[in-house]
Amino acid sequence: MARITLRQLLDCAAERSYGVPAFNVNNMEQALAIMEAARSVNAPVIIQASRGARAYAGDIMFAKMMEALEAMYPEIPLCVHQDHGERVSTCLSAIQNGFTSVMMDGSLKEDGKTPGSYDYNVGITSEVTRLAHMVGASVEGELGCLGSLETGHGEAEDGHGFEGKLDRSSLLTDPDEALRFVQATKVDALAVAIGTSHGAYKFTRKPTSDVLAMDVIEKIHAKLPNTHIVMHGSSSVPEEYRNLFNENGGEMRETYGVPVEEIVRGIRFGVRKVNIDTDLRLAATAEFRRVANRNKSEFDPRKFLKPAMDAMGKVCRDRFEAFGCAGQAALIKVKPMSEMARLYASGALDPHIEKKAAA
Repeated sequence: MARITLRQLLDCAAERSYGVPAFNVNNMEQALAIMEAARSVNAPVIIQASRGARAYAGDIMFAKMMEALEAMYPEIPLCVHQDHGERVSTCLSAIQNGFTSVMMDGSLKEDGKTPGSYDYNVGITSEVTRLAHMVGASVEGELGCLGSLETGHGEAEDGHGFEGKLDRSSLLTDPDEALRFVQATKVDALAVAIGTSHGAYKFTRKPTSDVLAMDVIEKIHAKLPNTHIVMHGSSSVPEEYRNLFNENGGEMRETYGVPVEEIVRGIRFGVRKVNIDTDLRLAATAEFRRVANRNKSEFDPRKFLKPAMDAMGKVCRDRFEAFGCAGQAALIKVKPMSEMARLYASGALDPHIEKKAAA
């Protein structure tokens, strides 16, 4: 089965009312763990790479790795997504290297740290959408800055994210502004700010409505009932892996992620893509520490990596099943990007945007 664009995948998810986890990867082991888990439950996949991940692996290596996954798992629809593109050139180079979908994060300026104005965001996101749609690629935009409602601060991760303090209004996506943004940019998916943040240290306690504003998702969904909403910073930071990490020499302080049940609630109100990175990192490094602690003479990297892959695969299976996308892969009919480009050019996909805005 060929690669799939984000628009197609999320359209299918919307039709059947499920969400799709989007897993960040940096290396072969992460990618194999995700795809094996997907095969085991017959789920479609979104694999995404940040700019940092692309720099770490190199675009040629990453592109060839995605080609290998296609060949090894032909039955799994695979969307390859650029996470947090900071400029037009980042998004275009991703498409040139085989990505079927890009995120233009105009909520921050090109330095990836300074919040951008609404007009700046609309302008740069619209340009990426125009260019990406010409070749059939999908575009995700972002409105509002990711950050903690507890502290008012952002959490920089992998070189991206503001680190200063913002007022509460800047940390929450305004539903009316979201409607105007989708109308103006014609993005295929919209990432929203609701109090989630990157990294492991999201909340100091189990989040309640004052720090995790799920009601904002419900309000945006009421304005844009057919818009594909994206939740960023949505790792759940499983306690079992935090405990395993600390039991074997780690020093991760008490922290709380986004509860799976809250994500499932969001899926009922239009959330179709859920970004997960920390959970896989934590599961893998907890296993590294366990192996190193229990067999201090071990030096074969495979003895560390295989348990790490198993742990990451378990996290992936749990999310595929919880979000309702297990069993969905075989039901998806993939259109090539050339066909998507033709549909965009003909205007056949525009009523999807207009319907959202009018609803």
